[in-house]
Amino acid sequence: MNFKFGFFLFFFFLLSCGKNIQDENLSIFRYNQASGIATLDPAFAKDQATIWACNQLFSGLVQLNNNLEVMPSIAKSWEISEDGLDYTFFLQKNVFFHAHPIFEKERRVVASDFTFSFDRLKSKELAAPGAWVLSNVESYKSLNDSTFEINLQKPFPPFLGLLCMQYCSVVPKEIMKNTNFRENPIGTGPFQFQYWKDGVKLVFRKNPNYFEKEDGKQLPFLDAIAITFVKDKQAAFLEFLKGNLDFISGIDGSYKDEILNRDGSLREKYKGKIILQSQPYLNTEYLGFLMEDALPLKIRQAINYGFDRKKMLKFLRNNIGTPAVQGFVPKGLPSFSEKLKGYNYNPAKAKQLIQESKFDLSTEITLSTTSSYLDLCEYIQNSLSEIGLNIKIEVNPPSTHRQMVATSKLSFFRGSWIADYADAENYLALFYSKNFCPNGPNYTHFKSEIYDLLYQEAVHEVRDSIRYLLYRKMDEMIMEKAAIVPLYYDQVLRFSQPNISGFNSNAMNLLDLKKVEKTNVKNNQ
Repeated sequence: MNFKFGFFLFFFFLLSCGKNIQDENLSIFRYNQASGIATLDPAFAKDQATIWACNQLFSGLVQLNNNLEVMPSIAKSWEISEDGLDYTFFLQKNVFFHAHPIFEKERRVVASDFTFSFDRLKSKELAAPGAWVLSNVESYKSLNDSTFEINLQKPFPPFLGLLCMQYCSVVPKEIMKNTNFRENPIGTGPFQFQYWKDGVKLVFRKNPNYFEKEDGKQLPFLDAIAITFVKDKQAAFLEFLKGNLDFISGIDGSYKDEILNRDGSLREKYKGKIILQSQPYLNTEYLGFLMEDALPLKIRQAINYGFDRKKMLKFLRNNIGTPAVQGFVPKGLPSFSEKLKGYNYNPAKAKQLIQESKFDLSTEITLSTTSSYLDLCEYIQNSLSEIGLNIKIEVNPPSTHRQMVATSKLSFFRGSWIADYADAENYLALFYSKNFCPNGPNYTHFKSEIYDLLYQEAVHEVRDSIRYLLYRKMDEMIMEKAAIVPLYYDQVLRFSQPNISGFNSNAMNLLDLKKVEKTNVKNNQ
């Protein structure tokens, strides 16, 4: 078959997905992105929808596996100097950018492409939200076509994790300088851009020249990915039940009780018809106190003791998540410890602390939240009323709430922290005094000289075992001072069709489709 004619047929089929066009030989993975996708530029991959899409199109020096371990990608290996300042990456020689007419021939990735990509990421003209990942980088350069060196200003052991982020993907300078990148997102990933109609459909097709293999077999296994943008999550769920979507992520209140039992298990009628996957997700839901005008320590501790996290998760979230009875650092990170002392439900202890504090029980304590978390806050409100505390709930629009938290305008607020990278430093930085907002994420304005010293020691410690001990000491201090009230460590729920295999995730909830296989492909794509 003539290549151009065959390509046209493939393209036509993909555009016709959902219109009963039949082809029994193509395996197309279909999912819905209710929030939409604003861009396919990895320098702007700051939200999950964009990260998921960009992860199919682009690659960086390194990548995370399912256990959150840093693995080779375009860099086949690397060396780190003893002082932790110099990183030398040795690149594979068989990595090529996606085919494009602007390239005269196959365009191999060389070290200078990372120099260009990092320069672009840092440029003030681009104003990319991902520029911060290079804030500790002193310099970088290509030593030759296959060797790339990065020099840090100071040691930072989680740095390799930062390089796994989509921000650090390699892009070709030819495309950037000569075409509209939005319409020509050229990377090195397992899939390449095919078609995009805003608000309707986005299509990627298999990259036939992808550099990774699995057990000697060329990746990816799928022929294409088709993404739709149905905003109504219940409607998308119904499409999934009809077999028109291959997976859905997370659980929406509109269908939570339809598909899950109270204990979080799959309802009997869906067993064998739907595959449920669950695992820790690096997100901690919490209540935060602004320490400058915070409630007395014993009252903050009483609030921590004063409600049953297990019961809250059972009745309000169908047991999706893990009660946060340790610290702020969530389950799923290698430094997490079940032994870390936090707060279990203990109403007697809570009442004792209130009595000892001589707190005026007529005082109204305002808890600020958004409508999405109103049920959780009302549960906590009712529980705390039983121990004598008077909680008033203030519901703010999401954008207003985020802005007020980020500018420390709220004395007592609901918050969440989703990891940017797979290291506990990402969480503990929220309590480092030099990160006071608006210059950093210390929304509580927690300040402790001892904590700061531990933090500084940890971020310079290259030995994981020692660094993890320091992390736990800091987390224990946050709990002792009750700067926050941890609610739960989140959990990823994924529902997929039974004919989908190789569909795995990690605690970052990354969507990686290069090893996914779809069997028994039906003629109703």
